[in-house]
Amino acid sequence: MPRPKDAATVQLEALDLGYLALFVGQRVNEQVLEDIHAAGFTGLRHAHGYVFQHLLGGPRSISELAGLLEVTQQAASKSVAELEGLGYVEKTESGDARVRRVALSARGLAAVEKTRAVRAGLQKRFERQHGARAVEEARKLLAAVLSSLGGAEAVRTRRVRQPR
Repeated sequence: MPRPKDAATVQLEALDLGYLALFVGQRVNEQVLEDIHAAGFTGLRHAHGYVFQHLLGGPRSISELAGLLEVTQQAASKSVAELEGLGYVEKTESGDARVRRVALSARGLAAVEKTRAVRAGLQKRFERQHGARAVEEARKLLAAVLSSLGGAEAVRTRRVRQPR
């Protein structure tokens, strides 16, 4: 699609750190999704990662997931039903017939491993293209900025909220 004649060209180096970090993260996530879809893990969306992060430690009830995701039980149930239909989560025993617990299925765990491998490959690519030292310095800077903004604990404890 051609660019409108009156549109200004954005100078990347002029953007603030927050926007640059956001745009890099968005592009990396797009690339990861493209790669995992190509590997057969179809149907996954970025939003599913917020459910996955809470199932990595083991089975959870829909109620627990809703609380962790800060959404209604209906919304959590809808996400789980979608992931279950795609084969990424499965029902597990709960010991209480009134409580529905779900866990990552073998396919879900394989998707996590593939995602991690794709991200590791991108990391190596960045190190080759820009130098390992520069990439490490950028990581340290972004980690320090995240900490200074009070966001590090959510990442450490796998409680990153989905953007609203």
